[in-house]
Amino acid sequence: MKTALLQITASDDPTENLDMVRAMMAEAAADGARFILTPEVTNCVSTSTTRQREVLKHEEDDITLAGLRAQAAALGVWLLIGSLAIKTHNTDGRFANRSFMIDPKGQIVARYDKIHMFDVQVTETETFRESKNYRSGEKAVIAETDFGKVGLSICYDIRFPHLYTALAQAGARILTVPAAFSPVTGAAHWESLLRARAIENGCWVIAPAQTGEHPKTLGRTRYTYGHSMVVAPWGEVLIDAGTDPGIHIFEMHDSSVSEARHKVPSLTHIRRFDGP
Repeated sequence: MKTALLQITASDDPTENLDMVRAMMAEAAADGARFILTPEVTNCVSTSTTRQREVLKHEEDDITLAGLRAQAAALGVWLLIGSLAIKTHNTDGRFANRSFMIDPKGQIVARYDKIHMFDVQVTETETFRESKNYRSGEKAVIAETDFGKVGLSICYDIRFPHLYTALAQAGARILTVPAAFSPVTGAAHWESLLRARAIENGCWVIAPAQTGEHPKTLGRTRYTYGHSMVVAPWGEVLIDAGTDPGIHIFEMHDSSVSEARHKVPSLTHIRRFDGP
């Protein structure tokens, strides 16, 4: 099946980002893609809470979700909206970082809220406290599609292998990792982590990413690593998209999962143990 990753440099203007992604989806579909994936925070990349509160919406009012659902239906494609930053009804006012699987009729078939929050200090000048503005999800999610079970995750989740093992044990043969990775941690760890999750689970790992310097209205400038990546179940990197925005199409074969798991059936060898 032809599958397309969209690597983008989103701004903090959801309307502008929606127009860009819809156009890229149309181009990918015209080239034969039946499954299209977008990165984390497709609707808005912003370091300003003030700006986020101005432009973000609740799920039922989000223009990006509505617009991309309509585009998926118009094109007749499966769509993973890597994630949207959306308002919640929580009393503490924090947002959700939510991934959506959309079917070719434009219906939402799965939602996943990012579980692991990126609370780190990667350099003396680069600190992230994602949990300040975003609430954590509490549930692992598999999307049922006509091409197999897809395990959903987002960005920083990639550092927690137990999540992916649980998804694979529950039947996932494809793992999605939409991201807006830091350039520092991306250069050091991105490829290694993605390849490890593919190898450990005998799964396709598909990771569409944000890239570059993100235009802003308020707040400090945000930079992301890019290098959207596709890793086959045996660990081969089939796509490394570099740092330019663009569309990257590849053929995904389910037989590759069966072949990798037959060679090394490690998912069947997992054992419970005591200690330490």
